[in-house]
Amino acid sequence: MPRTGTRSPLALGFDAVRAHSLALAEPLSAEDQCVQSMPDASPIKWHLAHTTWFFETLVLTPFLPGYRPFDERFAFLFNSYYEALGPRHPRPARGLLTRPSADEVRAYRDAVDTAMRRLLDSADTDTLARAEPTITLGLHHEQQHQELMLTDVLHLLSQNPLRPAYRAEAPMPAVPSAMDWRTFDGGTVTIGHRGPGFAFDNEGPPHAVLLRPFRLADRPVSNGEYLEFVRAGGYRDPQWWLSDGWAQVQAQGWEAPLHWADGNTGAPTAFTLHGQVPLDLAAPATHLSLYEAAAYAAWAGARLPTEFEWETAAAAGLRATGQVWEWTRSAYDPYPGFKPFDGAAAEYNGKFMMGQVVLRGGSIATPPGHIRPTYRNFFPPSARWQFSGLRLAHDA
Repeated sequence: MPRTGTRSPLALGFDAVRAHSLALAEPLSAEDQCVQSMPDASPIKWHLAHTTWFFETLVLTPFLPGYRPFDERFAFLFNSYYEALGPRHPRPARGLLTRPSADEVRAYRDAVDTAMRRLLDSADTDTLARAEPTITLGLHHEQQHQELMLTDVLHLLSQNPLRPAYRAEAPMPAVPSAMDWRTFDGGTVTIGHRGPGFAFDNEGPPHAVLLRPFRLADRPVSNGEYLEFVRAGGYRDPQWWLSDGWAQVQAQGWEAPLHWADGNTGAPTAFTLHGQVPLDLAAPATHLSLYEAAAYAAWAGARLPTEFEWETAAAAGLRATGQVWEWTRSAYDPYPGFKPFDGAAAEYNGKFMMGQVVLRGGSIATPPGHIRPTYRNFFPPSARWQFSGLRLAHDA
């Protein structure tokens, strides 16, 4: 029987997440939304369409009787990496998709949202019970793309010599604080998501890990602290760098974190979502690759924590700032007993468990409610365009 009465929390959550994506795109012109600034980034228009394709393909087609796709061609254009769901447009060429227009993508979203509301508000209990896990996954998937929308548009606008701001209002300056340390005894700890609530498949299953005693800083490294490394010649001294990292420094001409300018002068600035602004020395250092994070840690006489140390500290009350993702020294590997999601979603995480490094925490671009202690973000060690920084660790 169809459900009646007030809308469910799942339906309300669907509306909120979908509205937030459109709000993120609101400050952008149609031209802004079409351009792809590098192969690792995607146009905003593509993000809006891909997250819609996810609900159309994985939810509406199997669970809403009689549903017909908005446009059959969109399956090829907006599939990301799901081999089981057919061929797709090449990722590096997403910026060439001037058609469909931004207005057509908005119409696509509206049509899919209308069909999703019909499913959420009228489907019988059994259908909703079967559809709910995929809908919930789709909402968290869209939240991931909301963060990517901000990191990708920041990289896009940074290529513009006009240095345009995405947001006009400036954030409050960070409050300076001395770095303090907490000591943890180590021993056998349980790592991984144990519920309640949603988690991605890569966050489980819970398993035992043996830790040696360690110390962890109570906050991430700040811009001011990282600036000392830059001005001490850190980018010119190979002793601090992993071999691959030093090769990147040489090949790419790195002299400071991505989006910094005038790092070796008295008035450094950074390009941010608010345009080119004076570098906030008290704010967490960001847009660092793993190589830069590890080099700074070595220069500071410390190291990066493992993801297991980080999660243990978070469980003990060490609060993530929510301003910057923190590189760990852990490879993005499956946990013992890892099982991927069922169906097409099996390709969601497991296929990327090679050549990536785990980050923990969350950033200023992470949507509200999307941060949890067990969340395993991951990127290649050379990635710099994310809001990524570091927290120092020591053996105790």
